[in-house]
Amino acid sequence: MTEAQGSTGAEHARYAPGTPCWVSLMVHGMEPTQDFYHALFGWEFQPGPQQLGAYVRALLDGREVAGVGTLPPDRRLPVAWTPYLASDDVDATAELVRLCGGTIGVGPLDAAEAGRMAIGSDPAGAVFGIWQGAAHAGMAVSGVPGTPAWNELLTFDTVGVTKFYETVFGFEAEATGPADTDRVTLRVGDRPVAGVHGLGDALPRDRGPHWTTYFEVADVDAALERVVELGGQVLSPARDGERGRVAMVSDLEGARFALVTPGGEGAEASGEGGVPTAM
Repeated sequence: MTEAQGSTGAEHARYAPGTPCWVSLMVHGMEPTQDFYHALFGWEFQPGPQQLGAYVRALLDGREVAGVGTLPPDRRLPVAWTPYLASDDVDATAELVRLCGGTIGVGPLDAAEAGRMAIGSDPAGAVFGIWQGAAHAGMAVSGVPGTPAWNELLTFDTVGVTKFYETVFGFEAEATGPADTDRVTLRVGDRPVAGVHGLGDALPRDRGPHWTTYFEVADVDAALERVVELGGQVLSPARDGERGRVAMVSDLEGARFALVTPGGEGAEASGEGGVPTAM
């Protein structure tokens, strides 16, 4: 991935295959959701590709950071943030997903001139997207409040599912944290890009394996107060980890995400709330 680092964060020209490059949220009520995230993160919105229905891109200071779409009214799908992993060939990656025991639920299909995409799930059922950028490479900036900072997969155990992501996306997996915590960091080259946490029987049965997106904020505690004021919920209170301060929240429709204030330069996911300073 190439990037230019400045005082306003890292600007991304392209993403190396496997790197989380975008996050997207599908909801029932577009306007209330836009109001919520505008007030929380300062996002503005502009129309995006409409292949999957009404869809907008969230902008921070004029740069794209995330997407929000409308769920079909006749489909009861979970409201959740979905990370997209970069690919140079979505069709080939989608076929590899199937060969390695995963499924493809949407696509591959073109998103106008922006690129080509698919939505799949790993063998344990966690949903993720695949993005082959064209006019739209993905998230345009990171490393500043209001941008995605990290993605972590919560699953039953890391062993089998890590092999899936290594094979499909070319990640290098490294065990991190104490041996009894079952945590893995996924790397693209020498760069940490995502985490995997095996929870065993502690994984909530009503959710199953799923990805969680962390959004950077300047002050986690102040952001939690704002979430409640806006009608969201605090799911776990703020706590200090080795690399930062983290809390889990949900928005108006119950979509869960984490808030993080990174606490160190060059921080990597530590299993205690740490995230990289730039994705």
